[in-house]
Amino acid sequence: MRMSNPPGTPGDSESTPAAEPSGSSGKVQSLERAIALLQATADSAPGGDTAANLAARCGLNRATAWRLLSTLEQHGLVERDPVGSRYTIGFTVARMASAAGFDGLIRRAHGTLRRVSEQTGETANLAVVQQLGLTYIDEVTPPVVLSAKWLGRQVPLHATSTGKALLAWLPREEAESLLTEPLTAFTDTTVTDRGRLWEECARTRERGYSVCAGEMERNLYGVSAPVLGSRGRPFAVVSIWGPQDRVTEARFADLGALARAAAEEISAAARA
Repeated sequence: MRMSNPPGTPGDSESTPAAEPSGSSGKVQSLERAIALLQATADSAPGGDTAANLAARCGLNRATAWRLLSTLEQHGLVERDPVGSRYTIGFTVARMASAAGFDGLIRRAHGTLRRVSEQTGETANLAVVQQLGLTYIDEVTPPVVLSAKWLGRQVPLHATSTGKALLAWLPREEAESLLTEPLTAFTDTTVTDRGRLWEECARTRERGYSVCAGEMERNLYGVSAPVLGSRGRPFAVVSIWGPQDRVTEARFADLGALARAAAEEISAAARA
């Protein structure tokens, strides 16, 4: 049954049978288009975007985009604001994400973390982006006494290099939505002024990695770099850190470059 176009939507001459593969690759063209729209909708968070804008971003004409978005809406994968007609990610995606594990990402990233830890002699972490922040899912520690045991923990975004790497690569409005509470001072170097924090986030983006100089725990210093998806949105963060007497500020540039390279490697592996 063909869905009718909404008022004002141009006709669509494309033929995209849902069950037919595209070319000899075995890929289903309509499914690929729907996935592209779903990704574009996720990237437009938190405010969402219109069908016309999403169509343009995905290289689709409006009628095709509207039909696909309507189907996604019927299955709860996207939601449409009836006032502004802006699409956002639906509850079904959140439910599916909560059921998903991180075994695949850990398997692809663990070798990179192990190599970074061996190269630097410090702890290498991987944290994933979740609805309200970051959760550490893997770490490799050097054979020394210090052991962080960050796995499964969430930490303040403003007081860690991990959190600042996330904030720096999110749209400003979305980053601000993650910091609704006053910025707590954990040490005398914790940044608690929002203006200073956003200035630091700007510098973080310029150099490609964030830094932390004893801002959550006085003796812990480190650097972090975001693991970016295909549209430049962070989905995880790589961190390298250790005690102040080994991870000095003089090492930040070298460790930052290693964190960036590791993050790019993990990003490529996750898309493979």
